[in-house]
Amino acid sequence: MIDFRSNCPICSTLDIIGDKWSLIVVRDMLIKYKSTFKELIDFDEKIATNILSTRLKWLEKAGVLTKQKLPENKKMNIYLLTERGIALTPLIVETIIWSDENLKSLNPEIKNFNVTVDNKQEMTKLIQSEYRKFAENRV
Repeated sequence: MIDFRSNCPICSTLDIIGDKWSLIVVRDMLIKYKSTFKELIDFDEKIATNILSTRLKWLEKAGVLTKQKLPENKKMNIYLLTERGIALTPLIVETIIWSDENLKSLNPEIKNFNVTVDNKQEMTKLIQSEYRKFAENRV
């Protein structure tokens, strides 16, 4: 059970994904198709193994992802986003757009994901669809 700080929808959402790493984990799963601990630890942002382990357990507890065994290697875990996790796609897309529009002057090296206000719905659906295909083929 998750202990929420309040009944506010924003606060409750931040209780689940408001830390420094949770959306980065979801991003790498959703966009880069990372699904094992070894793949996920290979962040550009340099996450520590203990923090990644804690985040994965937290996101699993919150129903954002599941942990299963790899069919071809029962010793290795595979992490896949649930529909609740996939439903974070619009938030990630909006964050990309906001960052592109508001942070380029502060960080000119920000990556361009080719997501714009004009194509955000199309990109959201494409990202979700492609991830679902990936996940189906993974188990």
